[in-house]
Amino acid sequence: MSPPVFLADPGDLDALVPGDVYWLRGPEAHHASVQRLAPGDLVDIVDTVGVRLHGTVAERDEPHEAGAHESLAVEVVRLVREPAGDPALVLVQALAKGDRDERAVEAATEVGVDRVVPWQAHRAVVVWRGRRAAKSHAAWVSTVRAAAKQSRRAWVPPVADPVSLTTLTALVASARAAGGLAVVLDADAAIPLASAPLPLAGDVVVIVGPEGGIAPAELGALTTAGALPCRLGPHILRTSTAGPVALALLAQRLGRWT
Repeated sequence: MSPPVFLADPGDLDALVPGDVYWLRGPEAHHASVQRLAPGDLVDIVDTVGVRLHGTVAERDEPHEAGAHESLAVEVVRLVREPAGDPALVLVQALAKGDRDERAVEAATEVGVDRVVPWQAHRAVVVWRGRRAAKSHAAWVSTVRAAAKQSRRAWVPPVADPVSLTTLTALVASARAAGGLAVVLDADAAIPLASAPLPLAGDVVVIVGPEGGIAPAELGALTTAGALPCRLGPHILRTSTAGPVALALLAQRLGRWT
């Protein structure tokens, strides 16, 4: 079984070399304590932007007074800098009721998505406004971090602010201008996603609509901006599963799983 992964902040691991000791503190050290790690156990620490520390537990400093924080000393065995995905996989996920949108971004993170963009689609039942917007966005960020940690990823995908159709069409046009690909999942599309031409670099943007589907005007605007309508297969998938399935197919075609 692969070692457990704990999260550090970007840049925290940059100056370390084999033989150094890195102190894991705060909530991540508490998670290590819950797992009852002992000296000599293997652990990985990642900085969320591609640097992975392979190390062994050196010692654990338990808190001895109220308010004290746990810490974990990890001896550095080696550091690995894992490259970012290229082409990058970007999921544009329409807001959905219940926890379906969060389940979508969770599974997408496990599959290997590189960026997540919430979309306030016209037919979305859920609307992010005011305090709810901040709370819901924070929930997506937390979900993505937990999924990246669970799946042992060195990169934690950033979650953008929610976008409108206007902003989304600009994102599509920008991706296409840079040589990338944007696909909008549409059950009635003539082209299967398995046959969509893949770029050599840039972004591969996958747009998933809400439970009620993408409105015709939205589909027209996205297509005009350069998005390619594609179908996944013969069955209609929920908004919570369509994105992860599409990303898995694309990851395989891009050679990420070979």
